[in-house]
Amino acid sequence: MNNREVKISKFLSLVLRHQPQKIGLTPDKAGWIGADELLAACQAHGFPLTLEELNSVVRNNDKQRFAFSEDGRQIRASQGHSIEVELDYQPAVPPAVLYHGTPERFLDSIRAKGLVRGRRHHVHLSADAVTAVAVGERRGRPVVLEILSGQMHRDGYQFFQSANGVWLTEHVPAQYIVI
Repeated sequence: MNNREVKISKFLSLVLRHQPQKIGLTPDKAGWIGADELLAACQAHGFPLTLEELNSVVRNNDKQRFAFSEDGRQIRASQGHSIEVELDYQPAVPPAVLYHGTPERFLDSIRAKGLVRGRRHHVHLSADAVTAVAVGERRGRPVVLEILSGQMHRDGYQFFQSANGVWLTEHVPAQYIVI
């Protein structure tokens, strides 16, 4: 993605995941917002965006953070919301091991509390260590944690997989984390 697309992606993350009210939007209960409505709100709030740019960001985002509805008229974030949304994920059986990338400075808290979702709906996990490194290095020196997701699932914890392949769960207790 070029610099403009990165800027657009960050702005879309803000308004589709966390603060739609910042530009006067109200998503439906599943997080969808009309694409035309989004473009008009962006224009009205000093962030002009064309439909071509929006299409390009959705198509080219390496993590597929955003998705259009089947008819292409609505858009939403794929996961990572701090606002209340019902994404209708179905429980799924995870692989035996998943990964979580995090800055090294959070390890003491993780050892004590495990992985907590914070203001988001779920803890985000990756199917591969390479993706986890990329996630962890965004905010500091990364550490990749192995999550014993198969054991968690056998012990009754639910997992979901978003449309873009991110694995989700509400909490990862410390005993299921290999540091």
